[in-house]
Amino acid sequence: MTDIVIRPIGVIHSPFTDRTNMPIQPCGARDTAGTVVVDETLAPGLRDLEGFSHIYLLYHFHMSQGFDLTVVPFMEPAERGLFSTRAPRRPNQIGLSVVRLQRVEGNVLHILGVDVLDGTPLLDIKPYFRAFDVFPDAVSGWAEAHQDKAGDVRSDGRFADPRG
Repeated sequence: MTDIVIRPIGVIHSPFTDRTNMPIQPCGARDTAGTVVVDETLAPGLRDLEGFSHIYLLYHFHMSQGFDLTVVPFMEPAERGLFSTRAPRRPNQIGLSVVRLQRVEGNVLHILGVDVLDGTPLLDIKPYFRAFDVFPDAVSGWAEAHQDKAGDVRSDGRFADPRG
């Protein structure tokens, strides 16, 4: 396979400076404010985004290295296949969060529900479309029994790089 080069388009800022005790999903950070600072040269691309209540942030888990193909996820005591989880240690350290967009000021997005580490490199922004992105009949596999806990669970050291 050919390598793919992706350059960050901005930086996500949050109050979280340590990977321990962070929310594991945006639902655990509903009222947590943050900002997304987009490269100024890309600011014209933010036009019309303010009409959306929510946006997807795709980002690089910049503090994550290595991966295991089976993991024990935060909400489950059993080992699961990596790709059936949202564990941060992945072959391509790409993260995804849906956050609430409060306002756009130039090249800065003010958001709520940020669940990422401060200084996280932003890869892309996509608008959340109510008609496209909701699947009322969706099933969440092994996590069905645990979804109600997602807002209360906090991160611990289990996905830190084992090599130090």
